[in-house]
Amino acid sequence: MPSALILAPFLSLIILNLFPKEIMRKIAFGWVACLLLLQILLIVLYPGILFGAAGDPIGSFFAFELFIDALSKLLLLSIAIVVLASLTVAQYAIKDQTQRFNFTNLILIILIGMNATVIVTDLFSLYLFIEITSLSSFILISILKDKPAIEGAFKYLMLSVIASVFMLTSIAIFLLVSGSTSFAAVSDSFKNPANAFLVQIAAGLFLCALFIKSGVFPFHGWLPDAHSACPTPVSVLLSGIVVKAGGIYVLARLATSVFTFSAAMQNVLMFIGAFSIVFGALAALTQSNFKRMLAYSTVSQVGYMVLALGCFTPLALAGAVFHLFNHAIFKSLLFVNAGAVEKQTGTLDMNRMGGLSSQMPVTSTTSVIASLSAAGVPPLAGFWSKLIIILALWNAGHQTYAGIALVSSILTLAYLLAIQRKVFFGKLEQTLTSIKEAPLAIVLPEILLATITIAVGLSFPFIFNNWILPLKELVH
Repeated sequence: MPSALILAPFLSLIILNLFPKEIMRKIAFGWVACLLLLQILLIVLYPGILFGAAGDPIGSFFAFELFIDALSKLLLLSIAIVVLASLTVAQYAIKDQTQRFNFTNLILIILIGMNATVIVTDLFSLYLFIEITSLSSFILISILKDKPAIEGAFKYLMLSVIASVFMLTSIAIFLLVSGSTSFAAVSDSFKNPANAFLVQIAAGLFLCALFIKSGVFPFHGWLPDAHSACPTPVSVLLSGIVVKAGGIYVLARLATSVFTFSAAMQNVLMFIGAFSIVFGALAALTQSNFKRMLAYSTVSQVGYMVLALGCFTPLALAGAVFHLFNHAIFKSLLFVNAGAVEKQTGTLDMNRMGGLSSQMPVTSTTSVIASLSAAGVPPLAGFWSKLIIILALWNAGHQTYAGIALVSSILTLAYLLAIQRKVFFGKLEQTLTSIKEAPLAIVLPEILLATITIAVGLSFPFIFNNWILPLKELVH
């Protein structure tokens, strides 16, 4: 039943807070980790199963129309992997037991929000669960309660409020025009020429809200500050999946199931995507803070997805969603690497580092793997998704955009190699001779995420046929 993806974390949240905290604190990590592993196993072992609301009496009782298709399954898999990595890192990164337990509770709330976001089938429910995810993210960013964290969270909150106003205004217009907020009713409203002006205005407002949630240029202002201020497990969560589940996934879902984009709207999406790719890459080149560089990298990589969704051919959609998954893995890995380096050295300033590959071999090796995947170097996973996007753009007649995407991959390689040179390669700084490899709570997620990146790249024909090709059917 699709509703189990919402009810299981909800019931877990109740149970973990119903009994004495002394006991629950000891089992909270294991409990939530098992829940996430179960979600991963069900999706991986039964990839061909599609779920509809007809077989879900619980979803019907609560008046939620729920559905899981190929797009939803890939997002649910991404959510579970990234949240599990974030939860594991938190066992080391957050020392205070109370804060760690609070983090676990918030993880469950954000899991409810993201899981529900990818399986609901009406705009108001979609908005509701996006807001649950955003509010949980705001609290997570400020969980350490220091000044930089509060400042980063405040910027995120202010921009999220603007996004919420845009969404609610859009939903109100669609309700006025179609009499319902269901995907089917809203989709029908685009077919009536009398509604053309209003529905395009509403669609534009919703897109602006999604740009804020995704952190694409010029709506990216909150993202670098939030990433550089919050603890590593929160950075993993935000960049790894939150900006995608609440932004890029929703854009893909609306583009395939609800909205009918005009040619002008598609051009806007492609322009913003291309500009975001270039701006994010150039901004990343100028950074000396490890996490801020990765944050601007996220702005650039999300641009690839927006660019492909603007192209909106079956191949482009497949490439966008595949890159979403790959980015969730390699960017989560890079933030885990950054967290490991920060905890071991006490700084994120890359100018004060160097030669750490001899002291932290696992972190160094996995960082190279993630960087090469992000830059699109074969045969790693990121190469295939970028190749699909570039081919889709070229075949659709957008050779200029294809060229921008290709050249920007070189810029990506440049700033990610700068990380390797400044942090891991070269002469070991005298102040870092006592540095050791990060503990198992950090190393284990590094190895697992790196393994996924390599495995997906090497098994691309299987992945493409069983996970990516079905996505092409969503474009009609």
